[in-house]
Amino acid sequence: MNLKTQIVIVGGGASGLELATKLGRKYGRERHDIILVDCDRTHIWKPLLHEVATGSLDANMDEVGYRSHCHRWNYRYVYGTLAGIDRGTRQIRLAALNDQRGRQVVAPHVVRYDYLVLAFGSITNDFGTPGVAENCFVLDNRSQADSFRDNLLDHCLRVSRAMSADPACDARVHVSIVGGGATGVELAAELYNAADALSFYGLEVFDRSRLDVSLIEAGPRILPHLPERLADAARTELEALGVVVRTDTSIVESTIDGMRTRKGEFIEADLQVWAAGVKANPIRDGLDGLELAPGGQVVVQPTLQSRSDERVFAIGDCAFCRLPGQERPVPPRAQAAHQMADACFRNLGKVMTGSKPRPFVYKDHGSLVSLSRFSTVGTLMGNLVGGRMAVEGRIARIIYLSLYRMHLIAIHGWLKGVAMIAIGHVNRVVRPKLKLH
Repeated sequence: MNLKTQIVIVGGGASGLELATKLGRKYGRERHDIILVDCDRTHIWKPLLHEVATGSLDANMDEVGYRSHCHRWNYRYVYGTLAGIDRGTRQIRLAALNDQRGRQVVAPHVVRYDYLVLAFGSITNDFGTPGVAENCFVLDNRSQADSFRDNLLDHCLRVSRAMSADPACDARVHVSIVGGGATGVELAAELYNAADALSFYGLEVFDRSRLDVSLIEAGPRILPHLPERLADAARTELEALGVVVRTDTSIVESTIDGMRTRKGEFIEADLQVWAAGVKANPIRDGLDGLELAPGGQVVVQPTLQSRSDERVFAIGDCAFCRLPGQERPVPPRAQAAHQMADACFRNLGKVMTGSKPRPFVYKDHGSLVSLSRFSTVGTLMGNLVGGRMAVEGRIARIIYLSLYRMHLIAIHGWLKGVAMIAIGHVNRVVRPKLKLH
């Protein structure tokens, strides 16, 4: 019996899901078996998690269920967590699945592969800072974003009740965010958008003046990947909202009541968020000798094939890809994940037919950072604008939103993708401004 060519993709994030969609659409189920493995049942675009965390976005409306999606696009979905790889037998090992009571649902098992694509993404890097794991929220997945939102609403309710009982009291919600990159900046702005909306939903005495947000960055300025003028514009906008921006401030400890800086200052916080860096998602039993970068990413050739095994590809945040002539690897951004999925799709087609795969070419289209409904800043790069162009305001906001729309079209196709974009516009009008449950 001739076995189907089996392509296993580990990770259903932006790059993994887009790749599974493209492969399933082209090859179908007759001679190929496309398998997507993920430890969650649904997908949500990771750059949206800061909106989920504040309640500005209802993830139930935007998430994609893998089981229904795989049926539509001719691939198989396996619910599970990668435990390790056996490159000798070309198998991946999946850990046991347990229910909420700890009872085993699925025993540990293996899945064979002819070609393996690792797309398991990244997680927040706390650099071993004492107390961070115990006291700080991170925004790596939906459940963490939901947990932050629930705690945020509890603290806002506490302050609202205190103000109702004693209008003269100075009750506040103190939020400290470590990391002045895109995630930290976007979350800080989105918190004020949520605070403005809460007065419509039963917290009549709560407004943004009751919110104290500190954005803490160890470097000399926030948004180091943007030109200094745009970073300064973002800082000015944040400070106008009420954010206290602290640069050149290193956190050495997190406690239940706040954070301690290297200079000995204590920053009080009811809620602490760590967004100061990323590292590859660790795999319990390792990756069977695949070459790894210091941050745990799989080191790949320009073709996106592992330098240790040409039947193993890596894309997205878990890939360390330093292209010829470049000092730095391809950055862990959504646009890079999208481009890698395209390149991996083409190269898989070539290696399966015996052709030589082509090197990946990364095109930096610029960086955009959204300050919620208040502003958007960033740069556009490429032939379209003749080099590098700074963009701000409404134009930048439209371009920022288009990135997510491109992702929707990539995973749903043009017809359904455009329909979902239209539904999203309707939902902004007819649904509540905040998700409160």
